[in-house]
Amino acid sequence: MQAEILFTNGKVFRGLAGGIADGVAVAGGKVVALGGSRELAGPDTKVVDLGGRLLIPAFNEAHMHLLPFGLGLRQVRLRAEEVRSLDEVLTRLREAAARTPKGQWVLGTGYDHTALDINRHPDVAELDAAVPDHPVFITRTCGHMGVANSAALRLAGIGHNTPDPEGGVIVREKGRLTGLIQERAMGLVKHAMPAPDEAVMAEAIEAAGQHLASLGFASATDMNVGMSGGMAELAAYRRARVVQRMWMVLAGNPEGIAAEAWESGLRPWLPGGDAEEMLRYGAVKVFADGSAGGLTAAFFDPYLPGGTGVFTFPDAKMRDLLSRYHGQGWQLDIHAIGDAAIEQVLSAMEEAGATPERRHRVEHCGFVTRDQRRRMKARGILPVPQPVFMREFGETYLKVLGPERALRAYPMKTWMEEGQHPSASSDSPVSNVDPFGNLHVMVTRETAQGRVMGPEERLTIEEALHAYSWCGAYSTFAEGSRGTLEPGMDADIAVLDRDILVADPAEILAARCDLTLRGGAVIHDRHGEMG
Repeated sequence: MQAEILFTNGKVFRGLAGGIADGVAVAGGKVVALGGSRELAGPDTKVVDLGGRLLIPAFNEAHMHLLPFGLGLRQVRLRAEEVRSLDEVLTRLREAAARTPKGQWVLGTGYDHTALDINRHPDVAELDAAVPDHPVFITRTCGHMGVANSAALRLAGIGHNTPDPEGGVIVREKGRLTGLIQERAMGLVKHAMPAPDEAVMAEAIEAAGQHLASLGFASATDMNVGMSGGMAELAAYRRARVVQRMWMVLAGNPEGIAAEAWESGLRPWLPGGDAEEMLRYGAVKVFADGSAGGLTAAFFDPYLPGGTGVFTFPDAKMRDLLSRYHGQGWQLDIHAIGDAAIEQVLSAMEEAGATPERRHRVEHCGFVTRDQRRRMKARGILPVPQPVFMREFGETYLKVLGPERALRAYPMKTWMEEGQHPSASSDSPVSNVDPFGNLHVMVTRETAQGRVMGPEERLTIEEALHAYSWCGAYSTFAEGSRGTLEPGMDADIAVLDRDILVADPAEILAARCDLTLRGGAVIHDRHGEMG
């Protein structure tokens, strides 16, 4: 067979077990041959000279929030790499308010109180002074808490005597509302906001997918579908020009859409099922706890500042939810960060009847014990971690948990040595979705400040690429068609601007993606080299 596209004169990383080739031929959306021989080319073949660049299986973003990421592109950006002071937070909010009609919401995303000069959350009074004529809500980088101004609190019906909802906290100091809203209490504020309409959501889905393509991704997960716009999100996905192959995970908390979607007739995609490639509704997500940096992840032992975190649900309710969704045939993709939350989830999965062929997942799984790892392996329950958390939040983990727990977090090397398949991901917009920061921390275990966090958990760059491609495919039952570059596999390909297999680790951070293909179709072309 003649190639439609022939990549030659470079280095092709076939996968962890496959080694290296010097080129690859693509036809009919598949890899048809390895090697860059011109004999594979015909008169209509597009020949791409890699010029020594590295070609890899396209990245798979196994845990992110694609629609919220896309919607967040319209919000005030407050991430720590840009915003390190309260004054800058307030300045950006004032500027956004000046562009927004009075009475409409001003939303900010991504602040990290531990990175601000005040070393605390902004206060309701500070937001009121900066933006008096608009409801304001800014979300912490973890997505598990945020701060509202007085106008937003009024619209949400939150007053001094409003009780904490189950699994949520309305923070008060000496009876005074601080504006800080945590975990399920955030629903009170979100329900007061106008929901994005279908057209806006479809545009956000397209923008987010194209942004991922520019970074080398061809597959992604939207983790918690329904929490931004309810059932209308399903219509938005049908309307959108979907760029990424999507693994769709329905919001399974009681306030989510999983029950309604089931009643409407939506059923889980199962291996061997229909041939739908772009939207596979295969899983349900339930929250067990919060975030370690926000002191709401649930631990057996207390944080250094005090407290052991927040369980989203009592044990009996967690068992009921997971048993129901397991029985309906869904993959369980359950958020659990602290060891106590992981124990609650693992016990509920075991009781529900988890088996290896179901490939249930513990999302994040950051602070897992040796016994929990053993039990997960026995049941085929997969860890879906975010190594980039060590880069962005490692310093915070040291402050709030101490070195014994912080240095052992997200044990990528241990998982691989034990035969697990940890699928690297970003949890974006919680962390930066750029894959090169994630690859860098997997091979260095360095925080953004350069501190090494548990060097024994470093991976080789080949292992890191495997975690970011094949492991993600495995977690969504797709390892038979993507995640490696062998004849017959989908031509999901990323061409990087340099050979990171031999580069100094520091150079990984500067790497960029030149080309991305999904099924042989170009979805990103940085230099226009595909014509």
